[in-house]
Amino acid sequence: MISKYSAAGVDIQAGELAVDLMRADVQATYGPEVLAGIGAFGGLFDISRLKSLVAPVLVASTDGVGTKTKIAQALGRYDTIGQDIVHHCVNDILVQGATPLFFLDYIASSQLDPQRVAAIVSGIATACRAVGCALLGGETAEMPGVYAPGEFDLVGTIVGVVDRADLILGGATIQCGDAVLGLASAGLHTNGYSLARQALADIPWDRKVPGTVVTLGAALLAPHRCYLAEIRALARQVPSEQVPIHGLAHITGGGFIGNIPRVLPPHLAVELWPGSWIVPPIFHLIQAQGQISPAEMHQVFNMGIGMVVIVAADQVQPALRLLGPGACQIGQVVPLGNDPAVRFTSQPG
Repeated sequence: MISKYSAAGVDIQAGELAVDLMRADVQATYGPEVLAGIGAFGGLFDISRLKSLVAPVLVASTDGVGTKTKIAQALGRYDTIGQDIVHHCVNDILVQGATPLFFLDYIASSQLDPQRVAAIVSGIATACRAVGCALLGGETAEMPGVYAPGEFDLVGTIVGVVDRADLILGGATIQCGDAVLGLASAGLHTNGYSLARQALADIPWDRKVPGTVVTLGAALLAPHRCYLAEIRALARQVPSEQVPIHGLAHITGGGFIGNIPRVLPPHLAVELWPGSWIVPPIFHLIQAQGQISPAEMHQVFNMGIGMVVIVAADQVQPALRLLGPGACQIGQVVPLGNDPAVRFTSQPG
């Protein structure tokens, strides 16, 4: 017999099946710190190991993958967006120097699809394991009438920790003449998809992106890169090999123009050098198809740079060596003057 709740559009049994399908992946992220996780009303995480820190500071962030969900839905591929949301959140707390402790997810849809939820959570769990982060809990919400049929949303919350002395706050740490380094992105990451989908609406998903062997669908679903390993490399345990980080900016919604000023002191600006880094072909395609100005492209998309690292000018070469392939100098810190806080100019010399 069909229950009244099922007739109203909510399937309790589908929710139970989704939990069963994801259970093993979630539990694989647990370390000894997890005292209660999946199935509990609240996740329990033992923070006694933080006693080793002099002044531990918790750093938290919540974000979503936006309308990248529509690309995943159109292609029927859901594992990569699970990785996206973890990597995005890890990078957000990384800019302040934090190491991830635990993660929680929220998946909402009009009608629960257990296999889709399990695929998303599997991607989340894979990314959590890779960064040493427990998938402590989450929520799967079935909301007919709120979401259109077939649509879904994915949001994540992360909590990390950093010793207060190791906080990276930018501000007064950043000096005029500092070097601006860029770490390559894997593509759009998790921002700008509403504009990208509009610009590319007439191109089939299986069409190759010009200049590549990658299909449009694959290029748009490329997972958000996580920069935890690269930033950790700059803070190596051998003091003589450390490179002090003056500031970090995760290039997400708002692009260069919206994100870099968030870490600058009020009297300084950043001068970026177009042509000093490789812009992936997917951005050229979006710009051409959508007839989008260069200024708007740099305000909406990451344009091939997912993380900005600001270091002293005399630390450029050691920093690039530690950051590895895909890192390059893309600009410098300059006085603010009467110009915008982020400006584009020719590379000196």
